[in-house]
Amino acid sequence: MELSEANQSSGGDFILLGFSDHPGLEKVLFVVISIFYFLTLMGNTAVILVSYLDSQLHTPMYFFLSNLSFLDLCFTTTTIPQLLINLWAPGKTISYQGCLAQLYIALALGSTECILLAVMSYDRYVAVCQPLRYAVLMPLCLCRQLAALAWVSGFSNSIVGTAVTLRMPLCGRRRLDHFQCEVPALIRIACGDTAPNEAEMFAASVIFLLAPVSLIVTSYGHITRAVLRLQSAAGRVKAFQTGSSHLMVVVIFFGTIAFMYLQPAKSTSKDRGRFVSLFYVVVTPCLNPLIYTLRNREVKDAVRRLGRR
Repeated sequence: MELSEANQSSGGDFILLGFSDHPGLEKVLFVVISIFYFLTLMGNTAVILVSYLDSQLHTPMYFFLSNLSFLDLCFTTTTIPQLLINLWAPGKTISYQGCLAQLYIALALGSTECILLAVMSYDRYVAVCQPLRYAVLMPLCLCRQLAALAWVSGFSNSIVGTAVTLRMPLCGRRRLDHFQCEVPALIRIACGDTAPNEAEMFAASVIFLLAPVSLIVTSYGHITRAVLRLQSAAGRVKAFQTGSSHLMVVVIFFGTIAFMYLQPAKSTSKDRGRFVSLFYVVVTPCLNPLIYTLRNREVKDAVRRLGRR
């Protein structure tokens, strides 16, 4: 405990090694990540604006989708600017306070997205399985409460996870073989017993990964049975399209997060860990608006209406 407090009070900078062992790759990554970040900002901002400006999209589905887009904007902005600076500049440091803020915010937003995707699966279940009662079962006040639950749960989990992580003795180690401050990377540089930290990380992963996935699988099980009972082929196609976009986002997001957090942190290959993290930090937030809009006629029609105005 005293050693841990000494580590915290020193407040020295952390060195984010990132991809410094692949110097030829850094400039390429800088260009690629800059493009993805620009597309993420444009795509998610467009989803929020279209959902807000077009009255026909004032439905629970687009309310939750706007929350997801706002969350992705915050999540990428927490990490990517620092990553781009470190890829371009020779100095690859982040202050102790900056590392702490990045750890807390990224963990909070990641946990919030897990819950929010589960809430969105429940919304799709009601839309497909209870279409006549959809307006009654999903009123706006309930949607706001469910979204608030996701945000409060995510930030509450981050308070616990960050506090437990900060108690680890680092013994002066400040070189993170990663491009961001996240729990598995910090566990790998700890010099003491990290079993309590890994146990807390695993318990939080069960709650914020496995529990939402179980709800999502259950929801889509009911959706599949309901769709297969439809007599109309066109109705089945429309119903599958209603949930297929959300299901694609779920598979991409939960698959990469589970790889990082559902195995011992010190057993993860550093290269695999960095590139998997890169995928859910950079690629997934960019894909979300594309997946939801390119396959969605309602959004395309809304954009046309706004364009005619």
